[in-house]
Amino acid sequence: MSSSKIFLQNRALGYVSNEIPLVTRYINLRRENLIITCVGRAFHTYSSDRFQLLSVSPQHETDITCLAADSYLVYTSCGNQIYAWRRGIELKHTYTGHKAAIKLLFPFAVNLVSIDESGALKIWDVKTESIYKEIQLDFTATAICHPPTYTNKLLIGSAEGKLQLWNIKTGTMIHEFKGWNSCVTSLEPAPAEDMMAIGLSNGKIILHNLKFDVTNISFTQDWGSVTRISFLIKRQLMITGSPKGTVVVWNLEEGKVDSLIIKAHHGPVCGLQCLPDEPLLVTSSSDNSLKMWRFDMSDGSASLFKIREGHFKPPVSIRFHGVDGASILSSGNDSSLRVFNTITEIANKSFGRASYNRKASKKKNKWADPLIMPPISTFTSETTRDKEWDSIVAVHRGIPTVTTWSFDKSKMGEHKLCHERFKKNVSGQKGISATCACLTHCGNFAVIGYSSGHIDKYNIQSGLHRGTYGQPIAHKYVRGVYVDTLNQIMVSGGSDTFLQFWNFKKLNLLSKMELEDTVSLFSWHTESSFLAVALDNYDICLVDIDTRTIVRKFTGHRGPLTDMAFSPDSRWLVTSAMDSTIRTWDIPSSSMIDILKVDTPCVSLTFSPTGSYLATAHADRLGIYLWFNKTLYNHVSLRPITEEDQITEPLPLTGINQESLECPIDEDTDEYISKVQIENTITMSGLNDARWQSILNLDAVKKRNKPLQPPKAPAAAPFFLPTIQSLDFQFDLKGVDKNDSNTKVIPETLMQTVFAQQLLKASSLNDYQVLFDQLKLMGPSALNYEVRSLSPEAGGTYELMVKFLELLKQTSTNNKDFELSQSYLGVFLKYNGRALAQRPEAINSIEQLSKHNAWEQLQDNFLLCLSIVEYMKNN
Repeated sequence: MSSSKIFLQNRALGYVSNEIPLVTRYINLRRENLIITCVGRAFHTYSSDRFQLLSVSPQHETDITCLAADSYLVYTSCGNQIYAWRRGIELKHTYTGHKAAIKLLFPFAVNLVSIDESGALKIWDVKTESIYKEIQLDFTATAICHPPTYTNKLLIGSAEGKLQLWNIKTGTMIHEFKGWNSCVTSLEPAPAEDMMAIGLSNGKIILHNLKFDVTNISFTQDWGSVTRISFLIKRQLMITGSPKGTVVVWNLEEGKVDSLIIKAHHGPVCGLQCLPDEPLLVTSSSDNSLKMWRFDMSDGSASLFKIREGHFKPPVSIRFHGVDGASILSSGNDSSLRVFNTITEIANKSFGRASYNRKASKKKNKWADPLIMPPISTFTSETTRDKEWDSIVAVHRGIPTVTTWSFDKSKMGEHKLCHERFKKNVSGQKGISATCACLTHCGNFAVIGYSSGHIDKYNIQSGLHRGTYGQPIAHKYVRGVYVDTLNQIMVSGGSDTFLQFWNFKKLNLLSKMELEDTVSLFSWHTESSFLAVALDNYDICLVDIDTRTIVRKFTGHRGPLTDMAFSPDSRWLVTSAMDSTIRTWDIPSSSMIDILKVDTPCVSLTFSPTGSYLATAHADRLGIYLWFNKTLYNHVSLRPITEEDQITEPLPLTGINQESLECPIDEDTDEYISKVQIENTITMSGLNDARWQSILNLDAVKKRNKPLQPPKAPAAAPFFLPTIQSLDFQFDLKGVDKNDSNTKVIPETLMQTVFAQQLLKASSLNDYQVLFDQLKLMGPSALNYEVRSLSPEAGGTYELMVKFLELLKQTSTNNKDFELSQSYLGVFLKYNGRALAQRPEAINSIEQLSKHNAWEQLQDNFLLCLSIVEYMKNN
């Protein structure tokens, strides 16, 4: 059950791989290799052709511990369970039998071999899900491989260093290799017959002859243990991975290093596989990246061909960019700026890592670059000048330099905004950093606040300084700056408990506002004059920039606030804090309407411009999490709530949450039922407008809809029967002799309608209410006929007209069905006004009816409310 009434788990963005090695499988029908990576509780399937994400598996109960694949199925282990997946999304088999967590999986023909942490080796029949053979190993298995041409044989490496060759058909050990006194980390068959490549934790790679138990050649890499081994057969190359992220390419013919890919990953190379019959290498790492390398350089080395990656350190700040709600800008602790697309993975981009000198960084090793700038702590963006110049301003942690970025060009800009006062190496200026920034709505200026109390204005196009607010400083420590949409007012807040209003162009101070505590951060809504100010006492103040007053105050968080965001219609304010809650505040009612508790604190959040999603970033998490807004498609009762009995909501996982597509309503939620009528108020009928608006102009509507040709007379009927003058079609057979079958002509009689007969008998309030309910069921034409028939000229009487006025009087007194009673009265006076003017008793009834004019009372209430609002606004 969801703890939130508004937000529902949707999916997580930015996850590509983790420490589980990738696996590849060749699909004959597609004629391409598929690459499978693990992302926690699910696995992703990518195509090698376009590097496109093809599918995301259903979620497992816990994190996946092992991954393997053959041409038909993908095998995963979760705890002591093994699952077989077809097409990456359909669960085909489940294998149960292990008593300990599974650590190794190896598909072998029609069998599946699994080894758990207790040393139990089980051989499964893939189709029947039964155990074919069980073997208890006397060592800690770390790697498993099948030597080609060795029928029914498996080679198993151990943490103790020895290796054993087993016959899985008979369940007997054929031979034991003593090893090299180092843990076996990787096993891979070599292109030559009987040869096996063995990777050790001490960095050695052994090419061993299994038939004669002789080592032919050995290599040693200087970058730590051997994590993975693969062979590029056509070029006689052996490729190994290391825990430091370096990939080593060995020339087997010459017995030396052929080339290096220094720092191919930011973390250890966990997965490494050469694609068959192609000069391509695929690597994965725990740094959340999947890369494809192509051996196409003139010296035979590899170059980066394709890449899929996310942040390798947790994101710090996220913001939606653009009005379509498809792009999310994200800055992380890895000093990079990225954009994640909510529609397709292909549109994800990396703007690169912030550098003091981009040109010098390109000449050096970019991952070991000493010119890399500190992480981006916060940033601001605008779309107005996207195509012309830089549209993103980023503040870096611990330095006064602010960088600009171009969303259109997907790269870091040329300007680095830093005042001359901070460039001087003065002891008093050390430790000063930029703390906040605001890019104006026009995209021309950036206002930057510093920890020294200075506030500077820069031109984005030229990067030149255009002024300073304050003489010489604006605050002791600036924590928030904001510029209104028209570039008229600049608002600043700091550690001195004051909110200051400045003239944006003249740079002079206009007014001050004192707050209860020091300012923590700002958040604003572009299309309104609302500014949300978070205070260090965990309260939030909502300030109206036009009137320069606090219009709302929200209290409830129990930890420092980390971020705030307005909904697109500025009706909600969503806030996050270190108390691991995300709270939604309703601005008109000044109340908390939703609490979303999460297991890790939210460090940044942003609301989609379309209102569809809430995106969040959390501490120590690499992904960006999307929450679906249920109120867009379902009715949700949003009443003020308390924090009692709130459960912790798990974060969304990779792949689409099917519940978010159905968007169910919590059955335990008590739906608010509105009263039939509130005291002393007018109640509408709720009928369609077409049922009462066209009554007064019904003649014009009929004339407009009249057919061009008159209707043709029907064929003569064999006989005619008299009918009762009523809305309900009934035959009048009172004066007809049932035995006389030759009667053809019956005299026509004028009789009142059924409604008119019941109206004459009405005497109580309930009788009038029943008759009014009958009128509500009638269409415009039927109602028009009933009202016209009340006149003496149409067969009615003056008593009927007085009775109808009494009916409308009773309805007006109750203040119900206001628009219907007024419409009915208009039709009645239109057709029967002249006849009523001749009867004094009818005139008295009209005068009594006019005394119960509910509209005058409603108009007085409207004017009173407007007067009170105007008074509070001006005082």
